[in-house]
Amino acid sequence: MKSPRNFFKPLAIGAPEPFREPPVRVERMIHFVPPHLDKVRAKIGDMIPTVDVILGNLEDAIPADAKEAARKGFIEMASAHDYGSTGLWTRVNCLNSPWILDDLTEIVAAVGQKLDVIMLPKVEGPWDIHYLDQLLAQLEARHQIKKQIMIHAILETAEGVKNVESIALASPRMHGMSLGPADLAASRAMKTTRVGGGHPEYKVLADAEGSAPRAVYQQDLWHYTVAKMVDACQSAGIKSFYGPFGDISDLAACEVQFRNAFLLGCAGAWSLHPNQVAIAKRVFSPDPKEVAFAKKILEAMPDGSGVAMIDGKMQDDATWKQAKVMVDCARQVAAKDPEFAAAYGF
Repeated sequence: MKSPRNFFKPLAIGAPEPFREPPVRVERMIHFVPPHLDKVRAKIGDMIPTVDVILGNLEDAIPADAKEAARKGFIEMASAHDYGSTGLWTRVNCLNSPWILDDLTEIVAAVGQKLDVIMLPKVEGPWDIHYLDQLLAQLEARHQIKKQIMIHAILETAEGVKNVESIALASPRMHGMSLGPADLAASRAMKTTRVGGGHPEYKVLADAEGSAPRAVYQQDLWHYTVAKMVDACQSAGIKSFYGPFGDISDLAACEVQFRNAFLLGCAGAWSLHPNQVAIAKRVFSPDPKEVAFAKKILEAMPDGSGVAMIDGKMQDDATWKQAKVMVDCARQVAAKDPEFAAAYGF
């Protein structure tokens, strides 16, 4: 563990100063694109204003014989467009892969000035973050990158879940974490082949009441892990994200899973298909009715002290804090999205 005095010092001479606070950005969806496909890269210009983050994926779902093409394709799509307020991320290959060094050295050299976040898969502990942190500082210094590139960890092994708190605090580069349910399921020896979402056999049975049929309730396989990740991230001042929902045809289940994550404290989720973008935008933007009520609380209790009765409900300093979280989130969304700005009355 670094001393507090040294925590925010650059790890290489000439590297940019680490962020003291992560940049404030709306990131309701991290939209994954396979950059080795020409037809996908051709649509990037139209896609940029419709999403909060575009991520060029180099890892899972990219065939081994297409890894180099994906890396070159990402550099091409990063160079070809102005991303404005839309984040530009890449998910590199894992640290024990044969592609990771070229991913990092080639991408930072070519488009490091434009890159906001590197998503690192299969993070097991703070040592993985420390390695990438040091290497990025050296590359930033070599290529005179002026803004620190941040790190986003994917939580997808049992070891990573065990070490989630130390991962969250490993570096001032930490942007946040995402749940990686498929690899995590395999790591835990869970008996499911689904990518995120529930399972019909993970359920509880209501107590018997005479001869009446017993009610069955399906449970959430990921509730514990998401809640643990949210606590680790929020205590470290970084963001948490749901990750992928693999069944792109089941929009109703996708929306429910995203909403559960939103209610637990996640800032966004991954979108694997354009039909999930609208769901993430809707779910991870606070409900205008909830925002209107939260605004009433803040107006009635400007400094958060005392007690107020609003619409027949007692409000105190605890509900004031909840209202502030809601309104602050809405203001961020409103600054990005004019449609929601109008709905919120900002």
